[in-house]
Amino acid sequence: MSRVAKNPIPVPSNVQVNITNEQVHVKGPKGEQVLSLHPKVGVTLESGVLNVIVKDEEGGGDAQGGTTRALLNNMVTGVAHEFTKQLELVGVGYRAQMQGANLKLNLGFSHDIIFPVPTGIHIETPSQTEITVKGVSKHLVGQVAANIRSYRPPEPYKAKGIRYKGEVIIKKEGKKQ
Repeated sequence: MSRVAKNPIPVPSNVQVNITNEQVHVKGPKGEQVLSLHPKVGVTLESGVLNVIVKDEEGGGDAQGGTTRALLNNMVTGVAHEFTKQLELVGVGYRAQMQGANLKLNLGFSHDIIFPVPTGIHIETPSQTEITVKGVSKHLVGQVAANIRSYRPPEPYKAKGIRYKGEVIIKKEGKKQ
């Protein structure tokens, strides 16, 4: 059995877990999520601890056990604490602001970019050059942050663009004469 799948997942007291034959429902103070189980994997809940059981280690069941354990751990963490990604806008005139359910980005194009915020995601703009993406799904938070960053990724000569907070951009040397 996978080493990852063997690790138990502690469930906080404010998180409820319901296990049916093929699905795991996790509900907490920040929201709720559902995971459909692979046929070769099972899950048990005993005294506040989730355990992943691999039914058939042959044919990829071992790998599915580790993947299922990682997904369940992210679900429990997300509904209890919420995941966050922070983005910074670097460049003259680059601004971000919320307009209702949309994020408006001024990134030096001839037009403003209107980014519709998906359900399950909460976006804040503490200042004009900072964006905070929050949500219970680690995958969805990361994907939304990557989609916003893709409008103007940091360029290697002046390092202007949208970057993750704390990301280091290695600059290239300009033309030599």
